[in-house]
Amino acid sequence: MGLRDQLTGKLPEDLLPSVSDHFEVIGDIAILFIPPLLEPYQFTIADAILSKRKNIVTVLKKMDKITGDSRTAHYDILRGKTTVTVHREFGFSYHIDIGSSFFSARMAYERKRVTEQVEPGERVYVPFAGVGPYAIPAAARGAVVYAVEKNPDAFRWLEENVARNHAGKNCHIRQGDALDTPQAPRATFDRLIIPAPYGMDCALGTLLPLLSEGGMAHVYTFKTKEQVPGLLAAYEADGLDVTYYSSCGNVAPGVSRWVFDLARPL
Repeated sequence: MGLRDQLTGKLPEDLLPSVSDHFEVIGDIAILFIPPLLEPYQFTIADAILSKRKNIVTVLKKMDKITGDSRTAHYDILRGKTTVTVHREFGFSYHIDIGSSFFSARMAYERKRVTEQVEPGERVYVPFAGVGPYAIPAAARGAVVYAVEKNPDAFRWLEENVARNHAGKNCHIRQGDALDTPQAPRATFDRLIIPAPYGMDCALGTLLPLLSEGGMAHVYTFKTKEQVPGLLAAYEADGLDVTYYSSCGNVAPGVSRWVFDLARPL
């Protein structure tokens, strides 16, 4: 039974079409967007989720968009007591406070797609590392990973998660500006994984000198579908081969997060 069906008889019938059966789950926390017309029933909706999903203990209402250097949104707690959880993903676990650190469970399969391309012995650079969902799996595959995160709260969880997942031997982390390349290791990398936040299209241009010949960059950006052809042409004009690209889901009306796999020819 879907959430909408579960709320039949508890909400006015004309409001039921506004109820979405889709919501993000991170660990044991459900995150909802509640449109204004449903706000009088937000606690009823939260209780329905708790009744339906026994693995959920906290329900959050997303209050605004992800903003700022910390890449965090603001939430109201509808049910539960904390925004801290443990999220498990493909054999790894991430301790995180989603109230102070960015994390998207919806990117799980995309992260797996990228990190499964990592080969043992590669040198991998991960700016905007967050709590470690790219850096830790890459290190577990035998790569030497350098990960940078600016948000002090996210960095604290990154540090803990590296230890939690026994990745410390291969995963070297630093708190600071991911685009401050003079502080990066004085070497080039076989692979760049760049989950850049919104508005950071400059990231690839800044970090590209760190990519070795024959290396691969996985770049994330936020664009409309109509902007993609121009972006493909720009990458090719920079001498990069686009080996794969795809939408990773909508983030706003008409705007999606896109990933581009870019090979630097020998």
